[in-house]
Amino acid sequence: MGEIVVGIDIGTTKICTIVGEVRANDTYILGVGLEPARGMRKGMVTDVDALSASISSSVHKAERTSGYEIGRAFVSLSTTNVQSMNNSGVTGISGTREVDDNDVQRAMEAARAVPIPHGYEVLHVVPRRYNLDDYVGVRSPKGMHGYRLEVDAHIIMASSTSLRNLEKCVEKAGVYVDRFILNPLTSGDMVLTQTERDAGVMVLDIGGGTTDIAVFVEGAIWHTAAIAVGGQHVTNDIAHGLSLPFEIAESVKLDFGHADPREINALETFPVQPFGEERLSKVKRSDLAMIINMRVTELFELVLNELQQSGHEALLPAGVVLTGGASLLPGMRAIANRTLNMPARVAQPESISGMTDMLRSPAFSTSVGLLRLGLIMDIEDNRRETLRRSDRPPRPPNDAGGISKFFGGLLKRFLPEDEHLP
Repeated sequence: MGEIVVGIDIGTTKICTIVGEVRANDTYILGVGLEPARGMRKGMVTDVDALSASISSSVHKAERTSGYEIGRAFVSLSTTNVQSMNNSGVTGISGTREVDDNDVQRAMEAARAVPIPHGYEVLHVVPRRYNLDDYVGVRSPKGMHGYRLEVDAHIIMASSTSLRNLEKCVEKAGVYVDRFILNPLTSGDMVLTQTERDAGVMVLDIGGGTTDIAVFVEGAIWHTAAIAVGGQHVTNDIAHGLSLPFEIAESVKLDFGHADPREINALETFPVQPFGEERLSKVKRSDLAMIINMRVTELFELVLNELQQSGHEALLPAGVVLTGGASLLPGMRAIANRTLNMPARVAQPESISGMTDMLRSPAFSTSVGLLRLGLIMDIEDNRRETLRRSDRPPRPPNDAGGISKFFGGLLKRFLPEDEHLP
């Protein structure tokens, strides 16, 4: 048996609430609530009331399908108002005893002590690797003997304004935010293999309004970023290029779209009704592909520029893994391969069971990943005795029939250590 967990994935185009039981080898989906997003643009809240209503509707659907009353949830964060950096922290080990959780926590707190830009706050501090005396690149120092422990950590900071606005919308829908988790961390945890993480790989979570980037090297997160380009920008280009309403342009993209003009028959056409026309017009599918290709190529060029600036371009033999709803567009893998000059694949959630019919798609990698990664982060916080904010009320449980159901389970860690938690 596992623990009942709730995740709310708040995107630019959709809200997805999932109730699941996180078990040792998979996540059993108990309920799903899907609702179009209103009040979001490029990962930013633009209308509190509209977004709260969308979240509330999604939550109620998940409650009906799962039979659980939702009081708390892990919530995804996809915004360009994110900064990241790497820093190290050092602590001494007194005597000749073994390294314990308190030693690791002191080193992590030392790494956390970095200048924080005005208006930002620390969202995640994730260890990349440890050094213990002369041992370099230790994955888990606990239980080892040494005198000087150093941790190399990846620190992710997010806009306080973005967090508070999103938090207000969730709580207005009647749900307590357990924690915010950056999108590419959850999708990366869900779709990457351990071999890819160890070798060096990049995850691109391509959503409606943003593309989230996470670089994994030596089994740990090394770089995160976000680009304000996503699937909606492709739709906007189609709407402008073919003089179509946005809704029709979205349908055209889904029904006839392709990112690689080389794969399209130059004679193939499809019917549309542009603005100002009384009759249907025929449009070459190759012309549509050219419109899409220009925007998609631009997206991957922006990703390549971000990767080059990070200095990790040469550390990714496993290439890039594409996920998110916009990665479903045919031809995306080929354009990523050519533009980034690295292996590419499209990935969807794995190791899930239960109500999974609609969730086996790259569009739900973040949604499903929220459950397992959120629980793992909570376990880590509890082990390190991280203090929660004292000004918050007690967290409500997620109940079925008014009775909380919490179970233990073996969870594979997201952090660098290749071990299982008790």
